[in-house]
Amino acid sequence: MLEMLRREGRQSLASLAERFSLSEDEVKAKIAAWEAEGLILGYQAVVNTEKLNDSGVTAFIEVRLTPERGGGFDRLALRIARFEQVESCYLASGGYDLMVLVRGNDLMEVARFVSEKLSSMDGVLSTATHFRLKTYKENGFLFEGETPEERLPVAP
Repeated sequence: MLEMLRREGRQSLASLAERFSLSEDEVKAKIAAWEAEGLILGYQAVVNTEKLNDSGVTAFIEVRLTPERGGGFDRLALRIARFEQVESCYLASGGYDLMVLVRGNDLMEVARFVSEKLSSMDGVLSTATHFRLKTYKENGFLFEGETPEERLPVAP
């Protein structure tokens, strides 16, 4: 049931109850318990900002950190995650430690965030910023209609 809610949070109690052979009250109680224990943190709509003519920009920022003794990356990652510009923040493997998703009104606003707030923090070693150009899929939703698979032309 939790996976079904994750994919489509607008499921009615009645449809969930029918699908899982439970009463609506049982479904409501399960969801309330998941919310109370912090398993479900909230509900959101996936919005196609291109159709809104939204002029805002989104950037993916790779951040290398110096881990803290006794706390690793957690304390610094949480400080970064609390900035209002930060939409998501993930600990990652590979050549950097955090992947930070930032949203701003324009390129300069994101650049100011990186230079004035993020890069100047103690423990931040380096950053690399990548701007989102187009979204094809987000949270499981395709942004363009399904297109038939076409064979690529083969050059002799």
